[in-house]
Amino acid sequence: MKNNNYKETIQNFKKSWKYIKNQKGKLFLCLFFSLMLTLISVIVPLMSAKVIMSITNSEFKTLLILGGLVMGIEITRNISRYFYNSMFGKYMMEIVLELQCALASETLSLEVEELDKKSSGVFIDRLNNDTREIANIFTEFGGSIIDLLASIGILIAIYFTNKIMFLYFLITCILLFIIEKIRMKKYFEMDKKRRKLNEKNTGLIGELIRGIRDIKVLNAGVPFLDLTRKKLTESKKETYNMEVINYKYNFWIGNIRDLFALAFIVLGVLLVKNNTLTIASFIVIYMYQDRVQGMLRYFTYVIELTKKFNVSANRIFEIIEDDVFKKETYGNIEIKNIEGNFEFKNVNFFYNEENQILKNISFKVEANKTVAFVGKSGGGKSTIFSLLNKLYTVNDGEILLDGININNLTKDSIRNNMSIITQSPYIFNFSIKENLKIVNPSITDEEMIEACKTACLHDFIETLKDKYDTQVGEGGLTLSGGQRQRLAIARALIKKTEIILFDEATSALDNETQKEIGQAIHNMKGNYTILIIAHRLSTVIDSDKIIIIEDGTVIDSGTHNELIKNNLEYKKLYNTELDI
Repeated sequence: MKNNNYKETIQNFKKSWKYIKNQKGKLFLCLFFSLMLTLISVIVPLMSAKVIMSITNSEFKTLLILGGLVMGIEITRNISRYFYNSMFGKYMMEIVLELQCALASETLSLEVEELDKKSSGVFIDRLNNDTREIANIFTEFGGSIIDLLASIGILIAIYFTNKIMFLYFLITCILLFIIEKIRMKKYFEMDKKRRKLNEKNTGLIGELIRGIRDIKVLNAGVPFLDLTRKKLTESKKETYNMEVINYKYNFWIGNIRDLFALAFIVLGVLLVKNNTLTIASFIVIYMYQDRVQGMLRYFTYVIELTKKFNVSANRIFEIIEDDVFKKETYGNIEIKNIEGNFEFKNVNFFYNEENQILKNISFKVEANKTVAFVGKSGGGKSTIFSLLNKLYTVNDGEILLDGININNLTKDSIRNNMSIITQSPYIFNFSIKENLKIVNPSITDEEMIEACKTACLHDFIETLKDKYDTQVGEGGLTLSGGQRQRLAIARALIKKTEIILFDEATSALDNETQKEIGQAIHNMKGNYTILIIAHRLSTVIDSDKIIIIEDGTVIDSGTHNELIKNNLEYKKLYNTELDI
């Protein structure tokens, strides 16, 4: 193993150990029982050789004793295997859980920009497969090292038995290792490519499941399946090519081993005839030849495990510890309860260098006021909400929350005091109660009901068979658009945030549902700082302030009556809506 590979393995081992050390008791038990199984596998051929010798020499008393010992050894093997499998299952489960939770936590801390750029498969594949690979390797690595050491011990024993036989085994192992090293180099070059393809395919399958309803409605099943087949075929082709490499090399290695086996018999016969090797020693060495040649298998497997470990560890720690994926950054100023005042001061924001969304934008919002943002689509309204919630970071200027730059505030100071309700809020595949408690696990049933009443949702819930324990399906499938919106509003109320942001929350709803959502918002007025993005001006005419956004700038602001009098563009928009 090259020095840089050695250093990489040590570094990855240190990083991984902190997730594994809590399970070190189970790990050591796995290694203990693995050692027992290895020792038994060394002893059994020796006992078998003695059994053969006892039979040929008609030593039946010795044969009975040996038979009893072999039975005892085999029972010990079965017991060791049982406890090994039992410990290994528990160990694997706990280690995978630790790594998956750590990886999930760090994925949640990634900048939204990183999530926008990457396929979901990048994270799903690493969360599911690479974490399990590391846990599996830690146990297999220990067992393989023990097997390797046992084989080396056997080779040393052969050295003291017959040096010519020792030299024969040493040469065969070196030749087979050279071939195996070439195979592994080609195998792992293709494995890296295969893993990247698997990430894309995992994301593609996720798209199929999440978008299955739209695929049905669009009648796009055949084209989507054709695309899926094409992408999956690429991955399967790489996997097949990897297996072909193994098939080819196993074919040649198998033939060479068969040739060496014949050479071993010829050499043994010559040594016995020349009286340089006894028949008994020949039988013992013959019983062990597979173990000695297996030394190469164990050695290359250790190298293979090391490479797999480094690939998986690098993929995981790219997210957990490295700077390959950008993480969200926050300040250290903690505010438990904000008043709800905030200000944008000369804010500029770019999604990329060529796409400036906000241009030197400035405005103020007072606590417990209801402020609406109106304007054409693509003008930057939703971006304002994302910046305020620090899903993105401004390029220039500053955003002040209660007079403090949000870059200096902790994550909890921002996120615990603010809620965003979007046009399509994500409802988790839990019960209604679990969807509500996810933001506040300690909420009482009375507080939950009160929030749902304010959100105009309680009466609907009471009509359901299982009421608050009703399962809502993936994405809230069993709920209507308006019911999902009201559930999201109730969730925001339960979170007890001072600022509530409605990002086009009523734009896709019918008039009756819009009226119910409007009533829910009205119920909250005066008690929260409420910001609303709306296309329908009729839903925001009673706001304390309306800010008009156009092409990333504030072109005017005021009450509805003030803007009707003083802003021709706003008046035109309002009159157009009345004519519809």
